[in-house]
Amino acid sequence: MKRFFALAAVLAIAGCGAEKAPPPGVAPPELRTGVVEMRDLELTHSAEATVEAVRQSTVSAQIAGRIVDLRFDVGDVVKKGDVIARIDERAATQAVAASQAQVAEAEAALRNARVNFERSKQLLAQKFVSSAAVDKAEADYRAAQARVAALLAGAGQAATERSFATIIAPYGGVVSARHVELGEMATPGKPLLTGFDPSTLRVVATVPQAQVGAIEASGKARVEVPGLGKWIEARRVTVVPAADPRTHTTRVRIELPEDVRGVYPGVFARAHFVVGSAPRLLVPREAVLRRSEVTAVYVIDAKGYPQLRQVRLGAAADEQSVEVLAGLKAGERVALDPVKAGMQTAPKGA
Repeated sequence: MKRFFALAAVLAIAGCGAEKAPPPGVAPPELRTGVVEMRDLELTHSAEATVEAVRQSTVSAQIAGRIVDLRFDVGDVVKKGDVIARIDERAATQAVAASQAQVAEAEAALRNARVNFERSKQLLAQKFVSSAAVDKAEADYRAAQARVAALLAGAGQAATERSFATIIAPYGGVVSARHVELGEMATPGKPLLTGFDPSTLRVVATVPQAQVGAIEASGKARVEVPGLGKWIEARRVTVVPAADPRTHTTRVRIELPEDVRGVYPGVFARAHFVVGSAPRLLVPREAVLRRSEVTAVYVIDAKGYPQLRQVRLGAAADEQSVEVLAGLKAGERVALDPVKAGMQTAPKGA
């Protein structure tokens, strides 16, 4: 009963446009039309999916200090090697200077120990000192060498820590989150910015194990992003070699092309995996009119006028067409602009 009243409402709306229809004997209006056709359509298994980034990372501080420069915000594009932020490096610079001074002092002590060792060996040859004195001089020389090596390593570590005051982008991408503000105190491990590489996106879906064999054999899939109204051809399909024993499902990854725009991690998507092909009766998507519970199309009659006809659609579809189960025959023409067609129905007696 609901469908009857809904169809009656659609017919009433269509009839409101009859006043604008041409009188008898005048050629019917021109409408963009499409053809209902029977053709092979790839059968797909659809699954809800989520977009995720292959390369996504959170850059954190490695030294303590106040943040004195923060150059990027959410949505900004960052190139590889760009300076993301700077931390106050005065304390690190002083540590480097102190370590360099200690190295200089140790090198002076090393030179003195080497001179004493050489002198002790000469005096031993002249029988002026004992072998024990030479051994002590050699031990002092070796100890001075080890001290210089240790202080050089410490100086290198101090210089490395000073370089941590400048945070560099590890790769090009887009900033998706900023965790700090200018002037805040950074500590080792504190997150600063989160970003992802938009050229390495993929879609992850969960499919029943019964479909895994067909998906692997085909290796083809399309991704539908309902929020953007776009379809994307998959670059590669990878079945993760692990299954969930509780739900008996397997995760499948679909790599997206590098030039995808408007898609970012977390976006809802539908994965359509190709699992075979079969002939289907298809009607153009834009010809379908949906009002409440009624699904219909305007079929062009023999005189060229649009006539409203209720149809039943199937699940198979692609970007341009949708499967029709009842109400149409192959070869019939349908109006591609249902609203315009509803205003141009045939006049009485035409």
